[in-house]
Amino acid sequence: MNQKICLAIVDDHQIVIDGLKSLLQGQPNFTVNIESNHPEKMEELLMSAKVDILITDIMMPIMNGAQLAKMVKINFPHIKILALSMSGQGDLINQMIDDSDISGYVLKNIGKQEFITALEKIANGGVYFSGEVLEEMIKDSERKKSSDEIHLTIREIEIIRLIEKEYCNKQIAEKLFISERTVETHRKNIYRKTQTSGLISLIKYAYENKLIEVRA
Repeated sequence: MNQKICLAIVDDHQIVIDGLKSLLQGQPNFTVNIESNHPEKMEELLMSAKVDILITDIMMPIMNGAQLAKMVKINFPHIKILALSMSGQGDLINQMIDDSDISGYVLKNIGKQEFITALEKIANGGVYFSGEVLEEMIKDSERKKSSDEIHLTIREIEIIRLIEKEYCNKQIAEKLFISERTVETHRKNIYRKTQTSGLISLIKYAYENKLIEVRA
């Protein structure tokens, strides 16, 4: 790298930004041109300074990392994005790859050498995902593949959602304008397709496969 790689760091906790800057000390190839605790102000800041790589936290108020990455991809397509998080959420990572073409995703527990390696690879046109992150991405892809192979019908998913709301067969039948016998047939098919044996395992399966939303 003959030319300095310009970085922007955004995290709502200043201690994280200070920690990342500390890891960069003694690294002449990198310089931090922008740092901010306010992701919603990054669009304006990115217009005012040269940036090659944006390092962004994921969980932030007002605008989260996924939303920021999407905005950057649209308005500053030349900027590469490295996401930083406390945990690797496979579904979110895959979504960010699809929506924002992120170049990397690392956990906040990484050491100095891995952080520098990630930046160097991204700066040279490559990608970098931590080992734990890759595992979560694979698990998420496998869950989606498993869900796709099961081929639950729209009506069956509808019934699963009503079961999660503790509707009995009679209530489901009234809600969907079908007979109780038809509901019972759907229930049997749902348990067979999902390979679950009871209510708890069925609801767990539904949460894991994003068939129902987790209640706040």
